Amino acid sequence: MIHQSKSYIKFIRLSKNKHGVHSPFVYNLVTQCFNGKSKYPEYNILKKHRQALLHDNTTVAMTDFGQGSRVFKGNDRKVSQVVKNAGMKKKRQKLLFRLAHYFKCENVLELGTSLGLGTVALSVSNTFTAINTVEGCPNTLQKAQEYFEQFNLHNIQIHQTLFKTYLEENKDEKFDLIFIDGDHNGERTLQYFTSLLDNVHNNSLIIFDDIYWSKDMTQAWQQIIAHPKVTVSIDTFRWGLVFFRKEQPKQHFIIRV
Repeated sequence: MIHQSKSYIKFIRLSKNKHGVHSPFVYNLVTQCFNGKSKYPEYNILKKHRQALLHDNTTVAMTDFGQGSRVFKGNDRKVSQVVKNAGMKKKRQKLLFRLAHYFKCENVLELGTSLGLGTVALSVSNTFTAINTVEGCPNTLQKAQEYFEQFNLHNIQIHQTLFKTYLEENKDEKFDLIFIDGDHNGERTLQYFTSLLDNVHNNSLIIFDDIYWSKDMTQAWQQIIAHPKVTVSIDTFRWGLVFFRKEQPKQHFIIRV
């Protein structure tokens, strides 16, 4: 937590808004997507799904395959409490929706389904979007799938396996957007990134969650943005975004969202 606090102070000092961005690509992204004010009707689906989870007091035995939880000590967790204390916040969920919508993403990969807050945002982002979501814990995935079915979300393909296993078995698949939200280990995150270089194209976007979770996660993030295939990178503190656009000069941005 000390690392996060110190990193946030530094982030606030260095971060900029749209007025400090001189790249047309990133400026448009910030003004039209990050700061977008449109009231999308799909937001109502996100709201109803979240409310349903918040009223679900069933207990699920959840297995952590990453760094574990800083909130829960045991594996038996109420769905409502997981959403309230550890789930993706409303603001970030809407931002994830807007990112997939803005880039008109057709083929999306999510590593870390959890209870599906991010999955649903990606699912409703575009009518033509197809989601592959990967979760190691079978009980968590079953609960998420129950709600996918309840909300008639039929463009989601679930995979109950380890991230590493999925990536090894799907090296030829190309994704427009990849959201990594299930492991906060720096070394493994770097391994996922290296493997995912087989799955990206010129216009792909990879989003890394919790880049300041720990020192090793931040070190992994620094190595990722230094990679020669990464041209544009954006630090929003909670998320790190990387692009592979060959037509762009290599630039790094620290943006307040």
